[in-house]
Amino acid sequence: MLVPPPLSLYVHIPWCVQKCPYCDFNSHALKTDIPELDYIDALIDDLDTDLAAYQLKGDRRLLHSIFIGGGTPSLISPEEIGRLLQAIEARIPFSDDIEITMEANPGTVEAGRFTAYRAVGVNRISIGIQSFQDDKLKRLGRIHGSEEAIRAAKLATEAGLNSFNTDLMHGLPDQSIDDALSDLKQAIALNPPHLSWYQLTIEPNTLFYSKPPTLPDDDDLWDIFEQGHQLLAQAGYVQYEISGYSKPGLQCRHNLNYWRFGDYLGIGCGAHGKISFADGTITRTVKVKHPRGYLNPQKPYLVQETQVDDSERPFEFFMNRFRLLESCPKQDFIDRTGLALTVIQPSIDWALAKKYLTDNGSEWQITEHGKLFLNDLLAAFVDEE
Repeated sequence: MLVPPPLSLYVHIPWCVQKCPYCDFNSHALKTDIPELDYIDALIDDLDTDLAAYQLKGDRRLLHSIFIGGGTPSLISPEEIGRLLQAIEARIPFSDDIEITMEANPGTVEAGRFTAYRAVGVNRISIGIQSFQDDKLKRLGRIHGSEEAIRAAKLATEAGLNSFNTDLMHGLPDQSIDDALSDLKQAIALNPPHLSWYQLTIEPNTLFYSKPPTLPDDDDLWDIFEQGHQLLAQAGYVQYEISGYSKPGLQCRHNLNYWRFGDYLGIGCGAHGKISFADGTITRTVKVKHPRGYLNPQKPYLVQETQVDDSERPFEFFMNRFRLLESCPKQDFIDRTGLALTVIQPSIDWALAKKYLTDNGSEWQITEHGKLFLNDLLAAFVDEE
């Protein structure tokens, strides 16, 4: 029987000052002032629509985390973020230790508002720094400089938040190994509780895709990762997922819920959601992508709703779960997919023989060898019957 897992909420704010050349997220460069009053009203109405459609008002699950992403959510005033959070809490009860994260740009005006965001309920900030080198920031299309990035991290430290994250990229155009490690050393010196350190990838429908820059070769990328991982470990950071490092006990709870195949409502332009029900149904949702459509009262917010078939659930579960380095309780698979272990046993036996996994009787653990062949491992769970 499927046991509905913990519940989170994702809120998408679609606007940015300008579109970065590497970004394939649903973001839109500002051409006029943000219609923030109308957009917050629409987010609240979107949430009401979901709660009614999926009969979640009597669900009794507490909300464990909220992630306000973008775009650049910190373009929205603290007052309107506060109004949104009050409206959410009035509709879904918060857990006592709820994590409420908001992404922010290190721009001077926005960073100075961290204390105001904390006052209205935000208790975790994720700062999109990407690099501390001005030439690299310019190449990435970022609107801030290195001094603003450092200042933003220091302000986050002083704001009294439960935690904050710095987003940092490596493998940047024309980046040397020393450049990449210098960025990482600067980030570590600022002592963020959480650090997302990920490699730049060139995605379709981006400016970098149509005009590819020169990126470090594979040997340099491996050296950057190997030496950077060592620096982070020496500084007391624990890698808990592919690109996530944190001080002990300060992992991003919202992301953990994603990777553990938890549930999340998604409101806002292009937001995705996943909801599980006690009758065994798992539903995925996608909202209207463009702000014009989303704010048009004549259109529904929902543009796509699909059911996750039993045959798809093993792959979806492990595709998420194997992002994490922690072991996976077998009971989690049963509870969150509603399937018996016998459904996947042939694939598990194959993975054990390949030494991609270990099995201690109650948990599976992906091995170092398995991480190197993750695509092969995941392919074993496609279309299980």
